[in-house]
Amino acid sequence: MLASLNGQIMETEEVLVPANDVGLLRGDGVFEVIRVYDGVPFALQEHFDRMERSATKLMITFDRAAIEADTAALLEAAAGHDGCLRLVSTGAGTRLGFIEALPPIPPTITLTTLPYASTILLDGVKSLSYAANMLATRIAVDRGASEALLVTEGGTVLEGPRQSFVASLDGERLITPPLSDRVLDSITRAVLLKTGLVEEESITVDQIPQIKEAFLASTLREVHPVSAIDDHQLEAPGPLSAAVDKVLKATIAEAVGQPA
Repeated sequence: MLASLNGQIMETEEVLVPANDVGLLRGDGVFEVIRVYDGVPFALQEHFDRMERSATKLMITFDRAAIEADTAALLEAAAGHDGCLRLVSTGAGTRLGFIEALPPIPPTITLTTLPYASTILLDGVKSLSYAANMLATRIAVDRGASEALLVTEGGTVLEGPRQSFVASLDGERLITPPLSDRVLDSITRAVLLKTGLVEEESITVDQIPQIKEAFLASTLREVHPVSAIDDHQLEAPGPLSAAVDKVLKATIAEAVGQPA
């Protein structure tokens, strides 16, 4: 696989970052993972925008023009790639880009609720400080689930460690927690809201037994049906989820110039 280090294209295994880079030592930096379909990235500008917002909130230097140029060169070098593009900008100013394969994604996923308290200073920031997110997934797997569903101590349902959460309580409407509940402003979540098939509404832990169907949404997973939340079993995919998946795939196909 190919990579970019401060604009220089090379094989991934050749990339060397200084051991004292604060991105490594302290998780000080921002990143984005972008889905690439046959060489065409989806929602690239939206990912650049969020990366820039994250860097601004962290008060670190972000050279957007350089990162955009690095990305264009990397995509050109990896023409026709179908998978992922990972972009990183550290607090030390190191720019990284990686062409990656799409990780294996099972047809459905099981969730376990996990208490989580987000840091106000990091609201809306997609930073390299993902230790808590990774730990949440490991705890979920240790409990026998595939992934965690983060909830507040007050019982408000938030999101997965790296995914938005969408559910239907009545079998008629799909809802996702609003940004005011302090969830990440996901690119895929924004696309789903624009379709009009998903609405913003808070969800509580007490409502989980009422959920008829649910899915996780993310750049790589797109629409990933949830078959269970704790002991509550769900149809996966449910009819609403399947309909949204079809619309999302058509939206992406149109954007990247592929047949629907």
